[in-house]
Amino acid sequence: MLDLSPDQLLSTTRAVRKRLDFTRDVPDDLIRECVALALQAPAGSNVVTARFVVVRDEAKRRAIGEIYGSIYAKYKASPGYPGNNAGATERDRVQSRVASSADYLGEHMGEAPVLVLACNEGPDRASAAAGVSNVLPATWSFMLAARARGLGTAWTSMHVAREKDVADVLGIPYETVVQTVLTPLAYTKGTDFRPASRPAPDEVTHWDQW
Repeated sequence: MLDLSPDQLLSTTRAVRKRLDFTRDVPDDLIRECVALALQAPAGSNVVTARFVVVRDEAKRRAIGEIYGSIYAKYKASPGYPGNNAGATERDRVQSRVASSADYLGEHMGEAPVLVLACNEGPDRASAAAGVSNVLPATWSFMLAARARGLGTAWTSMHVAREKDVADVLGIPYETVVQTVLTPLAYTKGTDFRPASRPAPDEVTHWDQW
């Protein structure tokens, strides 16, 4: 466990891409600990519908990595790609670094020792989709728990463009389970992560009315 205060944990749980250590195995028991903490997150009506698919099998990881990579290549060619604005401002430089980091994950997702897919299960697909708010807090709690244990994650959802293909690779019941977040999971190279640049609270907070 890293020696982090709650505020440090909340402010330094970054999307980790280039600093993921693909050479180290992640113990199953450590993943179980993260899932156990994730399940303490709020759940509507106290009914836990979040499900986590932990992918360790190399062939399946590679297959998902290929799917993710093909989607990412289209994103990289789109107007919304953050690397398009190579200006001279500090914001441009930050976005350029973000783009480079995202490129790396787009090319290497399948090389992570573990992939974790957060899903929501329901009696049918419509119900599962309507209840995805159940799995999102749990996924963030999973990532916080991972950070506290020296593990890195990166919140992505790009794979849902080919959700059925991913479901086929992993045997996920497509009619009753909706996929939400896909994240690599690996030890990080170093544990010193800093808070990101964000707006001041009063820039985004509306008091009593908009």
